Formats: sequence, C-alpha cells, structure tokens
Amino acid sequence: MRQKAKEILAQYWGYPNFRPMQEEIIESVLQGYDTFALLPTGGGKSLTFQVPALINKGCCLVITPLISLMKDQVDHLKKMGIFAKAMYTGMHYSEIESVYSEAINGNLKFLYISPERLLNKNFQWALAKMNINLIAVDEAHCISQWGYNFRPPYLQIADIRKFFPETPVLALTATATSKVVVDIIDKLHFKSKKIFRSSFERKNLAYRVFNESDKTGRMLELLKKNSGSAIVYVRNRKKSMELSEILNLNNISSTFYHAGLDPKLRDQRQQQWTRSQIRVMVATNAFGMGIDKPDVRQVIHYNIPDCLESYFQEAGRAGRDRKNAVATLLFNNHDIGRAKQQLTESYPEISKIRDIYNALGNYLQIPIGTGKDLGYDFKIVDFTRQYNLGIITTYSTIKLLEKEGYIAYRESEERFSKLIIRYNNEEIYRFMVENPKFEVLIKQILRSYGGVFTDYVPIDEKVIAKRTDLKTDQIIQALIVLSKAKVINYIQLKSSPQIFFNTDRLPKEHIGFSAENYQNLKLAASERLESIIEFLNNDKTCRSTQLLKYFGEKVTKRCGVCDVCQSMNNMDLNEMEYNSISQQIQNLLTEKPRNLYELVPLIHSYSEDKVLAVIRWLIDNESIHRGNDEKLFWQNQMGFEF
Repeated sequence: MRQKAKEILAQYWGYPNFRPMQEEIIESVLQGYDTFALLPTGGGKSLTFQVPALINKGCCLVITPLISLMKDQVDHLKKMGIFAKAMYTGMHYSEIESVYSEAINGNLKFLYISPERLLNKNFQWALAKMNINLIAVDEAHCISQWGYNFRPPYLQIADIRKFFPETPVLALTATATSKVVVDIIDKLHFKSKKIFRSSFERKNLAYRVFNESDKTGRMLELLKKNSGSAIVYVRNRKKSMELSEILNLNNISSTFYHAGLDPKLRDQRQQQWTRSQIRVMVATNAFGMGIDKPDVRQVIHYNIPDCLESYFQEAGRAGRDRKNAVATLLFNNHDIGRAKQQLTESYPEISKIRDIYNALGNYLQIPIGTGKDLGYDFKIVDFTRQYNLGIITTYSTIKLLEKEGYIAYRESEERFSKLIIRYNNEEIYRFMVENPKFEVLIKQILRSYGGVFTDYVPIDEKVIAKRTDLKTDQIIQALIVLSKAKVINYIQLKSSPQIFFNTDRLPKEHIGFSAENYQNLKLAASERLESIIEFLNNDKTCRSTQLLKYFGEKVTKRCGVCDVCQSMNNMDLNEMEYNSISQQIQNLLTEKPRNLYELVPLIHSYSEDKVLAVIRWLIDNESIHRGNDEKLFWQNQMGFEF
C-alpha cells in the first residue's frame, strides 16, 4: 500500500516523498481505521485523504465549512484530470441536480460538501445510492461545541455513517485542545482510536506580545526594522483601509483585504502579495485560506484575536520556509475591555435574537410561512440602519440563526458567472442556423470555453463582449434569453451577500435555541477569551510554552526567542547555564522537597542571582510547586493524553 501511495503522489503531485506523518495517516485510512489527524496549517492535510481516495474504488466525501477551500481544491483536482465537484448553499438548482447525477452514476472521485448539505433530505436520498470509499471531515474542530467555530450540522456526520458502516472516517484539523479532540472522536462515533498529532512547536517562530499605547507607531517600527513580506491582522474592515493608507504614506507598500471586497479584487490583491509585488497585506481574518507564501517574515496582530486557536493559526502563516520569523501581538487595556464587550454583544438575549429574525423577514419582505430554500440579496449595513441595530449584535445573531439551521448567510464567493449548453452539437448547430442573431455569441462561447456541453464553466461576460464587439449588457441579455429558451443554463454572478432561508419564515415566538447553540457556545467563547487574556498578561512564562500547554502538549524547555525569554536572556543567563542549573534543581527536588534557603547553596558553579532567576522561572512555568510548608517540590508535567 505504501508503494502505491508513493506512486500516486509522484503521478499527480510530482513529489518523491511524503511530509512527516502523512504516510502513516494514509496507511491508517487504507487499513480501514477511523483516524484523527492533527496537522499544522500548511502541513499537507488534503493529501492524507486525496491519496487513499485515489487508490480505492469509489468516491471520497469531503465535508468542509470553507466554500473557498472547496472551490480551490476542486479546481486543482480538475487540472490534474481528477473528477471532482462541490455542492454548497447558494448553488443553482440545476447545478446541484447535475452533481447528484454524476455522483450517483459513479463519475466522481471527490465530492466536496458544506456541512449544511447533510441536513438536506434530497442529499441523504442521493448519498445512500453513492459508493463512498472515505469520509473526510476537514476543520474537524467545528464538530465540537468546545471548539472555536462550532457548526451544528457537523453533528449529522455520525448519522450518515449508517449508509456506509465499513467506510472509515478521517477527521482533520490544525488546532484542537485535548478536550476538543476527545469530543470530536466521540461525536464521530469512532470505532478505532488512531490518533496522529504533530507538534505545535514552531522553533523558527518568535512569539512577542507588547502592551502598547501607540500600536500604530509600534507597527511602523516593527515593519521598518525587519524587512520582508508581512501580514497585519485587524478586527474590522475600516481599520484595514486606515492602516494600509498609513503604511503607504510611510513608504511601506501595502494593500488591504476583507470579505466585503469584490471577489475578483480580493483574488488580485492576494496574487500581488503572493508575488511580492506588495510587501504588506493588512487584512481581517477573511485572509487565511489558501495562503501558501513561504517567505512571510512577520505576522502582526494589531487587535486581539478571537481565541488562541485563531492566533496560533494566523501567527503560523509566518516562516513556513522554516527560516526565522516573528509573530507580534499588540494590545492595551482598552482592547481587553472592548473584547469583553464584544463577547457580550456576540451573544444577545434570546428575545433580541427573535426580534432581529422578525426584522429580517420584514426587511426581505418574506410573508410568514414562505421563503424556504430561497435566496435574498442582503445589505447588512442598510438593514442595521433601517432597524437601528448594532452591527456586531446583528452579525452575531445571523451567525447564531445559521448555526441553529434557520438561515444561511453567504458573502459572495463567486468570481464569475457560469453556464452549460443543454443542446448537443447537432441541436446547437441547427439553432444557430435558425437564429443567426445568436451565431456570433454561441461560436465565441464554444471557442473560448472547453467542456461547456458536459459541465458548468465559469465565463466572463466582459471578455465575451470584447471578443464579439458587443456591449456587456447585450451579452448578458442574450444569455438570459438563451437560458429562458433552455438552450443553455446561465447562472449570473451575484456580487452582493445573500441570505437563504432553510425553513419557511416562522413567527418569532417559534424561534428556539438548543443548549449547544447558545449556552454552551457562550460558555466556550468566554473560556477562550479568558485564555487569550491570560496569555496577554502572563509575562513570566515563555510564550511558546503557554501555547503548547494550551494545546495539551508536553513542554521540555523554553523557546529562548519570545519576549519573555528575551527578558530572561537580559539577565545574562544563557541556554547552557539555564539547562545546567535547572537540571541540578530537578535532581535535588526529585530526591526530596526542600526550602529555598536549603536549595540555593546546593547548586554548584553559579551565582546566587542566576540560581534564583532559574527557580523563579521554573515556579512561573509550574515545574516547581510550593507546598503549604513553603517547601519546593518538582512537578512532572503532564503529556498529551486522551
């Protein structure tokens, strides 16, 4: 099996060998085991399900919440000649029917779906008729109510296993605490516990945290001091524009990126940054998926991230080439207060949520008892102004309603319109003869887009207009006419965000929330916020140590390069001295607990100041504990256990 896996790797991806742990995960899946894989961002998670799926007969079902990831991976697989399709909320019904047909007939090797699709009865009917060789659950932390992006539809994965009792499940994530890992395995009904976990340690990455009143000044200082590509993460769209302008005024080339930009513009800016035509990307957390730039030297968090999981993922986009890089987090007391306020605003009272749901129905002019499976253009800023609502409370309510399954909110992910020709070659030729006014347009489509008879292809109306010497509006109108005549199916690009009602509009008093989607989510969010506040304020413990402990990993030594370690290094204590002193302390305290005044004289060859510095460090890092009798004793640190 290993040899076959390597042949597939070389044939499709051109790599001679797998990355660390990939081969072991693939072998576990091929042996039919339910498998959990905790791999870092950029660690090659997709290959661990793509390779075994290509070896075995049948189709791999990939469940992921990231629509943009689906599209990128499907496009990449198609370019390699592998049959793959994606299905998600917001697709045209004719596209969905086409995917169902190909999946049932065994024409697909990969079917990517959003978790919400699992709730659809038509999908469940079609799924039972498919030959599924592997169920891959990407972003698996979403299945746990203790994870940082809980998605209730993920809980349906266990239900579909009854259709494929012998099919293994591969759960993948880049960040999960011990508690979340246990919850994922339980929720997915694992029959075996094959767990593969790479270390969270990034030896080339220096984590630095600064309590800073002038964050803009510190940001400029950091970017001027250290050259190279960088990302500056901010919490809102307005700030991304402001900081980008400031950087450009200071001769630091930059641009900004957020979900509200046109998809084509987002793609253009990401390409400019990836090619190093622009040095700094100032972005919201919308800038994340698909970033594979290895030479990012700095990631700066201008605002406090949502949680340590998000911080670790975003900071980890620096130094993927394994060269030294820096992740800097800037904060002040005002930021902490604002983060606490945002937590409160993110979980409004149930009565407030019901009022906003009712206002949505009124705003979109949906009568009670109608609206199911329909999409509506939605401008959140206009909505909040019209009903005098706070933007954070409104957005959070929409996400909570989405988690409960009432609605789906989609900001534009599409880049182009799409079409498929429904006629065969003979029929389309006859149509052009009978309708010569469409001949130029149809011939241009046939020349420009391959595979248009068998699959939906992305088209650009502006490009077609330029090639046919027509106006873009004329092209669009002609395509609409052809679509109504059922010569083609034309799906015009929707650039504005949309809300889809998964159920008919309900009276507001019928809107209810499960504990998993409200109380437990609020509790988990509160715990995550406290964890990151503790991380900000703890300037005694190595930053890498703090992160590793949060993710349940055994810590053996400090990193030596974070802001906390640099502070210790300034005490003229090098790594060799630290290791020697700490080893002597461990040996002495393992023998028996000792008072401080007993311990210090027993450490040979070092000054009292250096010995005391190491003892303070070990106490702060919980390697040494102080008993009720003031005696010090050595505490072995717990490893990562399940």
